[in-house]
Amino acid sequence: MADGDDQVDVFWRGLELPGLIDVHTHFMPERVMAKVWAYFDAAGPLVGRPWPIAYRYEEDERLAVLRGFGVRAFTAMIYPHKPGMAHWLNGWAADFATRTPDCLRTATFFPEDGAAEYVRAELGDGVRVFKAHVQVGGYDPADALLDPVWGAIAEAGTPVVVHCGSGPAPGKHTGPEPIGRLLARHPRLRLIIAHMGMPEYADFLDLAQRYPSVHLDTTMAFTDFAERVAPFPQGERGRLADLGERVLFGSDFPNIPYGYAHALEALRRLEMGEQWLRGVCYGNGARLFGL
Repeated sequence: MADGDDQVDVFWRGLELPGLIDVHTHFMPERVMAKVWAYFDAAGPLVGRPWPIAYRYEEDERLAVLRGFGVRAFTAMIYPHKPGMAHWLNGWAADFATRTPDCLRTATFFPEDGAAEYVRAELGDGVRVFKAHVQVGGYDPADALLDPVWGAIAEAGTPVVVHCGSGPAPGKHTGPEPIGRLLARHPRLRLIIAHMGMPEYADFLDLAQRYPSVHLDTTMAFTDFAERVAPFPQGERGRLADLGERVLFGSDFPNIPYGYAHALEALRRLEMGEQWLRGVCYGNGARLFGL
């Protein structure tokens, strides 16, 4: 266990919440998770610095830890880095959601032939949230192959957690400009900008103000680990407060280099008030996902 783990339930009980909703957690096939952890261990180019995994446990133990924190709903953020991988990951995630009822069924996609067909199939089968990882996938989110994918998702109103900011290391298609082009074409997309768009916080706040369906998740933002290299601008605190109903708690569990409680304490020290915290940590997610 990590430092402060015994304080997680103290946090949400103090806010008179029934628990937490965490929109950004990673559960993957065992061999994929092992490769992800090995990449973090090696501080690969998309990581860039030492990144010890705080919750390196077997799947059953990770689930027990998360539930022990009082997390009532969470996700299985999966993402492909090459063609032909998304359909297989989606099959695994569907099975995981069936045997893990508190997990919001998660799916993903890649710019490839057939993507529109398997995404429509996932929507028909009841997927609750998609994950798109522009940095790892190395693709333009406005790629023409994805246009029917985004169209189907927008029509269904299904949220998409999208890692599109240039942190922890920039990619060929990261940053606000590609997402801006995507939203101009599909303005009804319910995008959840992962990591608050770190480090281009202000630009992604602009997009959230421009498009009422855009949300942001707090994953790793505001923590000591992130603030050392990508501090959230003090001047943007006002907009963060104003957009409070579209800010969602995310942790990146289990792939975080600090204790789970620290992510919550980082939100508290923003001094946005208890109503803001209650929305971010539970109410906003419950409303978005109809929980």
